[in-house]
Amino acid sequence: MYSGSETDMDEILKDFAQNYKGQSAKELSPLVLAYIGDAVYEIMVRTMVLSKGNMPVNKMHKASRELVKAKGQSDLYFRIEDMLTEEEKSVFRRGRNAKSHTMAKNAEMIDYKHATGFEALFGYLYLEGRTDRLYELFKAGTGAEGE
Repeated sequence: MYSGSETDMDEILKDFAQNYKGQSAKELSPLVLAYIGDAVYEIMVRTMVLSKGNMPVNKMHKASRELVKAKGQSDLYFRIEDMLTEEEKSVFRRGRNAKSHTMAKNAEMIDYKHATGFEALFGYLYLEGRTDRLYELFKAGTGAEGE
């Protein structure tokens, strides 16, 4: 069970990332990185919400909704932007500039592009096994406190 600590989240993500046996994250398209990054970020947000205590599912959904939509991810990117290394900024830019044939409904194009870059960054860090850095950025962006 997740206790909300940074070490626990890091270990959970490392366990999953170690099972990935595909191409290097550097070889994957930015949209593929965003695909897995979206899922990683979603599970991190849901775990954070769940760690706040048992509550009705609709309340959990409301608590996570603002963080996982394109605008929320775009805003989070700007909160962590100054923390990123040049390598991480490059991954973000690749994701942001990727040509996607779809767009989330109720999202501004600029927010959607920033969200895709953000997801690509999270996917990249996850597949590279850099879960400590992933959690550091997540915590800084969301204000999540390890317990």
